Amino acid sequence: MDKLQALALLQGYTGVGIGLMIGLGALGACVGVGIMCSRFLEGAARQPELMPQLQAKVFLLLGLIDASFIIGLGIAMLFAFGNPLIPAGLK
Repeated sequence: MDKLQALALLQGYTGVGIGLMIGLGALGACVGVGIMCSRFLEGAARQPELMPQLQAKVFLLLGLIDASFIIGLGIAMLFAFGNPLIPAGLK
């Protein structure tokens, strides 16, 4: 396999990996936020006096869930624009 074919194969597999990282990360974040918010509404409906304490915890966890997706997006952008897997001889 010559260098051009190896580079094309590596970039193709990297593209598939980037798509999986972004897609599955977004899916996981959306599902996590949906489940957490539904549980918050259930808890607030059962005990309305605890709503301020629950709301603070929900906002903290929303930030952490979104931060994990943003970190995954940053890693995907690293592979998209400055792929460290490509050896210097193939660039």
